[in-house]
Formats: sequence, C-alpha cells, structure tokens
Amino acid sequence: MDIKRTVLWVVFSVSLLFLWDQWQRHNGQPSLFFPSANQTVPVATGPAGSASAVASADASTSVPQASAATAVAGASASAVPATAAETKGEIITITTDVVKADIDTVGGELTRLELLHHKDTVDPTKNLVLFDHSAIRTYLAETGLIGGPFPNHKSPFTALPGARTMDNGNQVQLVLESTEGGVKLTKTYTFKRGDYSIDIKHTVTNDSAAPVSPSLYMQLVRDGNAPEGEQRFVHTFTGASVYTDASKFQKFAFDKIESGKADHALKSDDGWFALIQHYFVSAFIPQDKAPREIFTKKIATNLYAVGNILPLGTIAPGASVTMDARLYSGPEVQADLEAVAPGLELVKDYGWLTIIAKPIFWLMTQIHKVLGNWGWTIIALTVLIKLAFFPLSAASYRSMAKMKLVTPKMTSIRERFKSEPQKMNQAMMELYKTEKINPLGGCLPIVVQIPVFISLYWVLLASVEIRNAPWLGWIHDLAAPDPFYILPVVMAISMFIQTKLNPTPPDPMQAKVMMFMPLIFSVMFFFFPSGLVLYWVTNNVLSIAQQWVITRKMGAGPAKA
Repeated sequence: MDIKRTVLWVVFSVSLLFLWDQWQRHNGQPSLFFPSANQTVPVATGPAGSASAVASADASTSVPQASAATAVAGASASAVPATAAETKGEIITITTDVVKADIDTVGGELTRLELLHHKDTVDPTKNLVLFDHSAIRTYLAETGLIGGPFPNHKSPFTALPGARTMDNGNQVQLVLESTEGGVKLTKTYTFKRGDYSIDIKHTVTNDSAAPVSPSLYMQLVRDGNAPEGEQRFVHTFTGASVYTDASKFQKFAFDKIESGKADHALKSDDGWFALIQHYFVSAFIPQDKAPREIFTKKIATNLYAVGNILPLGTIAPGASVTMDARLYSGPEVQADLEAVAPGLELVKDYGWLTIIAKPIFWLMTQIHKVLGNWGWTIIALTVLIKLAFFPLSAASYRSMAKMKLVTPKMTSIRERFKSEPQKMNQAMMELYKTEKINPLGGCLPIVVQIPVFISLYWVLLASVEIRNAPWLGWIHDLAAPDPFYILPVVMAISMFIQTKLNPTPPDPMQAKVMMFMPLIFSVMFFFFPSGLVLYWVTNNVLSIAQQWVITRKMGAGPAKA
C-alpha cells in the first residue's frame, strides 16, 4: 500500500503542476513545458504593412537562404535586388467548390486561402482562413528565382486573361508572367474541383543572348503564433516539418528555427516540406527526382520560413525549363494526405504511439461508415475497446474487490504497528499471503491498457473529422468544449462513484486525496473538447458497471463492507 500511496501522490503532484502551467498559458504567461513557439507575439511588418516587405528590405534577406554549406543559395541571395515597399499589385481571387484563394500579382504570392467547408474556431459564422496577410496573421506561399536579377516573390507579374471561378468545369487556371534580366518566369496555378491540392507549374524561359543558371525556390512563410481559439488545456503542435525518403518525417517548432537548432535533412531529391497546426497543414511537394536544398530561416521578428531551393541547370538562349510542384493546403484528412504524397499523412502525428493509433483510427472510420455520427462512433469505439480488455479489467476489479474486503484488517494492522514500520510491513505481507492477494494485482492490468487509451485520446484530439461535427442536443461541435458543461459534470460524478467503489485507503490523508481527485480532474475536463470528454464518460460508466457487478459477486458490496 506504500507503493500505491507514492503513485497517488505523484499523480496528484503532476496534475497540480499541469493545472498551474495551463493557468499560466491561459493568462498569457510563458509555459513551463511548451515555450515560445505558441506564445502570441506581434507580427513584424514593413512600411506598407507587409511582412514580406521586411524580408525584401535588403539583398541578404530578400530571398531564402539554406545552410551555410549551400553555395548556390548563398551566391544567388546576394544578387537579388530589393523591391520597393510601396509597390502594389492586383489581388486576383480564384473560387472553387472547396477554397477561395487570393493571389497577389506582386510576386505571384498566395496571400489568402479560405476553406469553404470549415468554420472558423473563434467565429463559427465565418469560414476558416488558413493563408492570411493581415495585421494579426502572416501565412504565405512564395516562389521565385535566384541566381541573378530574375523574377522573385516581390517582382511585378502580369495576369493573363481567363476564368476566375470554376463554374461548371472541373478546374480553373491562373497564369502569371514576369520578365527580369532577360528571363521570363511563368507561374501557372491550377485549381481542381473537390481538391485542396493546387498544381503550380514554373516555366523559365531565357530570352537573353547568354546562358543563365537560375534556381527555383519555394517557401512557406508564417508567424510563430498559435492559431486563434486553441483550447486552453489542450496543447497541439504548431510548427514546420520536412520529409525525405532517407530521413523520414522531421518536425520542429518555431523556437528551434529562431535559435538555429532546427534539425532536419539539408539535401534530397524527393520529399516535401510543410507548416502544421491543429487539424490543418500546408505542404509544398516539388516534383520527384529533382535535387534540392532544404532550408529553414528566421526572416524577421516572429516570422519564419521553410522551403526548398531547386537548381534548374544551364538554360541556353531561347530555351525553356519547366518545374512542377503541388501545394496541399487544407484539413488533415488521412486518406487525402496519403493520396497526395508519401509520408504526408505523418503530419497527423500520434508520436510514439502511431503504431497503435493508426489501427484505432481505421476502426473508428469503419464504425462511422455504419453509424454516420461521430458522437455515437466515439461511444461505440469505446465499448469495443472495453470489451477487448474485459478479461484484464475483470482481473483488476477482482483484485480491488479483495482489497476492499480486507481493508478493516489492514486498518487494524496499521493501528497496532503505528510506531513500528518494519513489523507493519511484515504483517501486511503476511496478510496478503494469507488472503492470496497481490497488492499490485489491481494496477498491472490497468497499466497494460494505458497505451491503448492514450492512443485513443490522441486519435480523437488529432482527427479533423470531429471538428464541427455534432453529436446530439446541445453538442454541436465535438472538437469544442461542452457549452453547458454537462459532460464534465457527469465526468466528475462518474469519477466520484469510481472512487467510492474502490477500496478505502487506510491512510486518512490518502483517503482525502482520493476524494478530491475527481474535482481536480473535472476542472481540466471543463476545457477539453467534448468528444474527448464523451470518450472518458463512456469509459467510466462502463468501468463502474463492470466493477459494481464484480464487487457484488464477491460479496464486497457497500452493505457487506
């Protein structure tokens, strides 16, 4: 029982520590566990209010740079002229059935992307805006050429005439052209029906009289602030990631880029790079088998970039070279991510429990195909997992029922040997032996189940499918907290009932801690997404029913106790 007391005190202390940390984060203070990357910091802006203008203030910061070992990128960066901050272009809006995109003719930047089928977290009457270029948010997709005075992401482009909405077709294209230094860069954006992937084709034509050797860069630029409306007591990752076939998936928060300690592959001829936030991802996928440099960079205060530099080789006068790429920017729907690029589904990161979480998510989707409601899917999934672990749970509850039967004897031993700890422990061990009780018998079966239930927790937390998904009555969004706190209250009641069903600790202080545990944990659950609370409530109710039946069968019910 001393071991059990120690475990309870550790759980209690860690819970208080996390509660304090979440309270600090809620009040705008730095987190003890998740520093700087998710703290809200003003976005750096230039004279024209443009974060990119800051990056273009001088030649050394106007284009991306790779590591110090990247000779091509370093040489090209010093040759790119700065663009006047007051330059203004035309904003061209492309509308499909799933997105509404704004592209600036200055640089051909994708400056705004509205997801038409996903509601804003803070204001559900509006659509979610992923890419943005405003006073409070900078999130851009930029491409251009380096290696000479060539068109870059701040050069003026001309938009060719064409459709701007999809209407009855299956795709819509925007063609932009810019010529500088005798080199013409043609960007062709292709938007497709029902698709969050945007094809971006870069055609470089040498209209000069001499050969040129440009490199194409692609980068995603974002401020380091967490998305608005992020849950107070639920931390999710916001940052950058890189994937190559050799190094696999690598992710790093913005504070790693800030300190120059972002650990990722530097060269490859395959893969992708991305910016990740809760439920959504933006990823550039250059064409395969094209050698590239991979870079991360701090552009300005609270402004970071991740990207690729792809040498295009020597282009003879009058010749052209084409480089294709795709930009996926949308929800982290696993099936869609798997279809876009190898390894892209890993941005939906379950950490070291991925091997368990993926099958759980697959089972969850199969159940949803039958039930058609994510709330009932969560309940059905919890029931199935509970049935799978029924033998282990039963063994645990039988052990606890035995402990409850001998609690009076244990209390008596503690009283008799109050001042003799050694004799008390010997008497306790003799009691366990006589009653054939394993003091850890109630814990070990639970420990085996912990990885599965933690995996289920991360599956529910990471699945965009439950975002804006209703259950019944007052629950209109399983990814948001319960608006009337009904589920958290039920959760607290269920935890209290479980506490009463468990053996009463002989130590009075330990007993008080156990009584307060439901109240402490319920505070956190008031701010958890309702889908997660629904899962815990279902699990607790099933556990109570199972424990009550086993306890009654063994004659350890409340009356006999």
